[in-house]
Amino acid sequence: FQSQDERYAFIAEWYDPNASLLRRYELLYYPKDASIEMYDVKNRRMFLRRTKYESLHLEDLYVGSKVTVFSRHLSIVDYGNLYTSRKLGSRKERTLALIKPDGMRKIGELLDIIINAGLTITKAKMMLLSRKEAADFYADHRAKPFYHELLQFIMSGPVLAMELLGDDAVNKWRAIVGPANPIATESETLDSISESFGHCGLRDAAHGPDSVASAAKELELFFPSSGGRGPASSAKFTNCTCCIIKPHAVNEGLAGKIVKAILKEGFEISALQLFNMERTNVEEFYEIYKGVVPEYLEMVSELCSGPCIAMEIRQTDPSKVFRDFCGPSDPELARHLRPGTLRAVFGKDKIQNAVHCTDLPEDGLLEVR
Repeated sequence: FQSQDERYAFIAEWYDPNASLLRRYELLYYPKDASIEMYDVKNRRMFLRRTKYESLHLEDLYVGSKVTVFSRHLSIVDYGNLYTSRKLGSRKERTLALIKPDGMRKIGELLDIIINAGLTITKAKMMLLSRKEAADFYADHRAKPFYHELLQFIMSGPVLAMELLGDDAVNKWRAIVGPANPIATESETLDSISESFGHCGLRDAAHGPDSVASAAKELELFFPSSGGRGPASSAKFTNCTCCIIKPHAVNEGLAGKIVKAILKEGFEISALQLFNMERTNVEEFYEIYKGVVPEYLEMVSELCSGPCIAMEIRQTDPSKVFRDFCGPSDPELARHLRPGTLRAVFGKDKIQNAVHCTDLPEDGLLEVR
């Protein structure tokens, strides 16, 4: 009977903007038919009858994750019973993936490697480190002869910091990064990142912490849990336009491929951040389409259906217009008229058309901000 109707229970919170209240639900998940059920904890009543919800998967459900159910953002704060906690409790770890300045030209490939390894990117931000932040990060190397060179290097350009989540994430990412000095163990790490993308010694393209404890400590530097700001964004706010990789494309693992295509076309990605957008913010962001585009409401629902990746794109060559490279908003049309464009290649339909881009040149700065 258990396996026939096996179910997992979680405690989820939803911030209700109308009442300015955090509401608590018990969320039940039935893997057999991917259906869910929700109970309102405080009022002790059924909130959502058991219903099929295929865009939610068991691997999305763990303490600390954010999931979207019928365009409500739920934060999973606890397991709902002992059975769920025993079955699922130990399986997820968090680690920091840091792409260093010399690896930034290859972020598309590196994102692909992370996604293909089965790791989930739960936070991402392109940052510029101050001297103090660099010194905090390299505190353990203070006594080493190359310490100042390390600081200079990590401050020499933007870095991309990410929180990765997955089974045995710390060791998995560490193995992908490979040893800091690739020459030493050439035989073992032929396809590690430092091997494929690094240059030598200090310039090893990427970094991964060596233990769960140092992962927690390092994540705190880049993504403070206190709600502090962390290092500054690398955004330049000049000659820029905005591009957002939509949730469906992030979900389908296309982020790396889209980034790769943008860089290959000669555009600069000068800032990048992963967001889980609240519905009210999305409505404000898409305000100019309200009453103009018949798909307005569906567009809003798509953009708040899961994590999206926002980027500041800079066009140094005036003849290259980023909006043209995105293509017509309807991917079907794009495939006929402009087959090489982002939406032609990665889009599915007018709502799930892979990317949003700024329509009017003068709105670029506004949208990036």
